[in-house]
Amino acid sequence: MLKPILLVEDDKRDLELTLLALERSQLANEVVIVRDGALALDYLRREGDHAARAEGNPAVILLDLKLPKVNGLEVLQAVRAHPQLRSIPVVMLTSSQEETDVLRSYELGVNAYVVKPVEFKQFVSAIADLGVFWAVLNEPPPGSLKAARRYE
Repeated sequence: MLKPILLVEDDKRDLELTLLALERSQLANEVVIVRDGALALDYLRREGDHAARAEGNPAVILLDLKLPKVNGLEVLQAVRAHPQLRSIPVVMLTSSQEETDVLRSYELGVNAYVVKPVEFKQFVSAIADLGVFWAVLNEPPPGSLKAARRYE
């Protein structure tokens, strides 16, 4: 069974572009969408509206930095502090090129920091590459469920 990709994005345009890019990459992983940081934590901790979801962590979290309720840095910090969540790869996907945001993300344990390309083709290509890398090519840590590979 493929592990889902958790996409945490509040901007409607960026959400649509990201979904289009993931679709073009032909990943078979389900994409779970949440629109703010509080809902992302509910999903990951299986709380609130997500209390009944099946066990298991996503293959990767694509996390926007500027989110309502709980921002991306706070989500990242909570993920890294939780024993069952800390090994999930997190990719900060943001329009911020602020050095302080990049540094703080890495200090909190982000796996990759990607500035959303402005140009459509570059954006689609970057998201597709991220999806394939983290959902297919990346080797998860020992003891975690290994994502099934689409091309096996």
